[in-house]
Amino acid sequence: MENWKKISFEDFAKFNPSEKLEKGKTAKKIPMAMLTEFERKIKGFEIAQYNGGPKFRNGDTLVAKITPCLENGKTAQVDLLDEDEVAFGSSEFIVLRENNNSLNDYIFYLAKSPVFRERAIGCMEGTSGRKRVNENALKRQEITIPDKVTQQKIASVLSALDDKIELNNKLNDNLLHQINPPLPARSSA
Repeated sequence: MENWKKISFEDFAKFNPSEKLEKGKTAKKIPMAMLTEFERKIKGFEIAQYNGGPKFRNGDTLVAKITPCLENGKTAQVDLLDEDEVAFGSSEFIVLRENNNSLNDYIFYLAKSPVFRERAIGCMEGTSGRKRVNENALKRQEITIPDKVTQQKIASVLSALDDKIELNNKLNDNLLHQINPPLPARSSA
């Protein structure tokens, strides 16, 4: 851990980076329901008029900031947009993006780690049923991070494992459909 250093989350990643999307413009929207617990991929999107909420691009990490979604692991990396496309999502997301100290892929794996989630949960405020992360308190939290070369190596290993898990899940789904094919639809006569 020779090339590791202590740094605040705020200095490690951009929080809710500024993007341009005009109010009333139709764009892709990612609601909270499209994030699955502890999965990198986002399950889909809606087309809606932008009226507010965080904006993001491919590579950015979306982290739920409301209870129980944060505790349940709703964190994903955006990868379903066209090149240079800006989308928006639930106002209950924190968007994280790389800066000079970080890489997007490493940010995603850090954001879904117990270290990040415990710190974020510790920064929650509000009534018991509707607690939210105080982003300013989270930004001031310190973490120990490696240099960008080591970040890339770590993220590559974890990404390869995620790819294998995703492939195995698809194979399992295909096998289940072969063993138990869906029943034909009945006609109402």
